[in-house]
Amino acid sequence: MRDIEVIWTRIKAHAGQTFHQVEGGEFIYQVKGRTLKPDRTNRIISRSDFEKALSHVPFLSTTEVNRLGLQGPSYVFAILMDDRIRQRDW
Repeated sequence: MRDIEVIWTRIKAHAGQTFHQVEGGEFIYQVKGRTLKPDRTNRIISRSDFEKALSHVPFLSTTEVNRLGLQGPSYVFAILMDDRIRQRDW
């Protein structure tokens, strides 16, 4: 299942928890409305960026996310590929 409503609900539910980037960086994020703000960058990632990425999951590498032209691709990858978010959907 790749429904943005389901995935965004999971993303909101795990705000404030630690996530890990491929290169080992740890971050937490806050969700405000339809945006997500990781604590290690000034970037704001919109829900629509996650929605665009959903049509391409599962990702094999962050390179795939980079090609989509989204804000904060390493954060999008880390969040969407985390078991708490993806569960068994892909």
